[in-house]
Amino acid sequence: MELIRRLSGLRSRHRPCVATIGAFDGVHLGHQAVLAQLKAMAGRLELPSTLITFEPLPREYLFPKDIPARLTPLREKYVALRNCGVDRLLCLRFDEQLRETSARDFAEDVFVRGLGIRSLILGDDFRFGRAREGDLPMMKTLGEQFGFEVLSTETIVAGSGRISSTRIREHLTAGEFEKAGDLLGRPFSFSGRVCHGRALGRQLGAPTANIALRRLVSPIKGVFAVRVYGAGLDGAAGVANIGSRPTVSAGSNYNVEVHLLDREQDLYGQRLEVVPRKMLRPEKRFESLDALREQIGIDAENARRFFAAAEEVREDP
Repeated sequence: MELIRRLSGLRSRHRPCVATIGAFDGVHLGHQAVLAQLKAMAGRLELPSTLITFEPLPREYLFPKDIPARLTPLREKYVALRNCGVDRLLCLRFDEQLRETSARDFAEDVFVRGLGIRSLILGDDFRFGRAREGDLPMMKTLGEQFGFEVLSTETIVAGSGRISSTRIREHLTAGEFEKAGDLLGRPFSFSGRVCHGRALGRQLGAPTANIALRRLVSPIKGVFAVRVYGAGLDGAAGVANIGSRPTVSAGSNYNVEVHLLDREQDLYGQRLEVVPRKMLRPEKRFESLDALREQIGIDAENARRFFAAAEEVREDP
């Protein structure tokens, strides 16, 4: 999948196309239904499919003091969209200039001149442009004027309500990882490259792989029993601290520190995927490293018990 970083990166070969637009945070089952419609239309018209998104996400720019937790940073979103068969990803920087652009001007600049869109697929609740004026009826009117069709998608419902990124965040906050995974269509996970830390975990008897999260806000924080993939681990059991490490750091950046249970492996520079399975406890500050060392041992034992019980349930006929 081709990544186009800005409007100025568009070339004549990017026109014409079939497109959709939105935040697509999580690339959940509702999003996947939109992408299936996008791919089907692109196939019928024999054109490439393009997804238009933003960095930062509009809500992150507009409400910096109330930023929602990000389900998928751009790299993870890219991978998920590629797996859904999208041909091109146009990522526009959301700033004050874009915020003040009218929906009509945006449509002319991006949809018409930039991409030569033949068919635009919109979520039934999506709005864009200055004061969020670009709704579905307006876009259908502009489509008639500029020569592209506008199609809407139906809301995708699962269980008790609409599939949405907000609903997934609520499940994650409640530690309901299976329910979140059911709406995502895959297990929720963190991924990143293992970087050098302070080697404090090794001093405490629990060496860790440190991953800096590229999320402004994490949807979960605390200590979790996890499965770890990548670097030949194939779902190895572990314990992960997800948060800002209050005992040893005064920073506010989110990190994942993963301790593999009953095995050691040099993971520096490797890219790992960490799948939370059960919350063991909230993140907390300990008064001493000895107290932290003792708690690490308790966390590891609780994780072993969880995985042992999970295996028993899975093997029970």
